[in-house]
Amino acid sequence: MNRSKFFALLAFLLLAVNSLRAQRFLEPSETFSPKKVSYLTMMDGSEKEVFLKSIKREKGLIEELKVEDAAGNKSKLKPEQIKFMYLPQSGFDKFAKEMDFLSDVQKWDNKEIDQAKVADGYIYFEQAEVQVKKEKLTLMMQLLNPSFSSKIKVYHDPYAHESAAVGIGGFTVAGGDDKSYYVSVRNQTAFKLMKKNYQEDFMKVFGFCTPLKNKFEKINWSQFDEHVYEHNQHCE
Repeated sequence: MNRSKFFALLAFLLLAVNSLRAQRFLEPSETFSPKKVSYLTMMDGSEKEVFLKSIKREKGLIEELKVEDAAGNKSKLKPEQIKFMYLPQSGFDKFAKEMDFLSDVQKWDNKEIDQAKVADGYIYFEQAEVQVKKEKLTLMMQLLNPSFSSKIKVYHDPYAHESAAVGIGGFTVAGGDDKSYYVSVRNQTAFKLMKKNYQEDFMKVFGFCTPLKNKFEKINWSQFDEHVYEHNQHCE
C-alpha cells in the first residue's frame, strides 16, 4: 500500500471511530516535536516560547525539560517551575489526534484552555495536586479531556495499561480503554480511578445526577468519557 492510500485509509478509520464517539479522551502523547514552538506559562506568570530539545522522565512522570529559545540559549526547567504548558505533538501523533477535534471545537466548555492550540495538535499539561497512595503530590499532568473539563478533569495515568488497541501497519491509531486515570472533581485533589473499581467509585466521581442516570442504564467503564461529557453538560 502506498503512502497516500495508507493515510487515506487511516483518516477514514479515525473518522469512523470519532463519529461513534465524538467526545473521546485524547490519546496520551509521549513524543513531541523539537521543531515547533512550545508554550510555557511559569509559576510567576511569565511566558516562554521555546523549542523542546528533550524530556527526562522518572517512572513515567516528567522530571526535567531541556529547552532552547529563539536566540539559541539553552536551559533546563523543572516541572515545579511551570504552571501549565502546551507541547507540540510529533509527526504521526499529531495527524491521528487532530481528527478528534473535527466535531469538538464548537462544544468546548473550558474557556481557560487555548482551543486553537489544542485543535492544532498541542498537548496541554498543567500542575495538579494528586493523591498518590498516602501522599499528596503536585505533579505535571497531561489533561485528556480539555474540551469538556469544566467540572471533571481526567489526567493520563502514566502507569495505566490499555486493555485493547487497533493497529495498522505497526501504528496504534485508536487507543483502547486505559485501565486507570487520575480524576479531579471540581478542582479537588485528583485521585486514581481504576477500571476494576469503577462501579463502586461511580458516585464518588459523579454524585447523583438524574440526566446521567437516565441516559446510562448500566455503568460501563468503556463509556467513562461519555459519562464525563454528559455530567459536564447536564449535571450541577
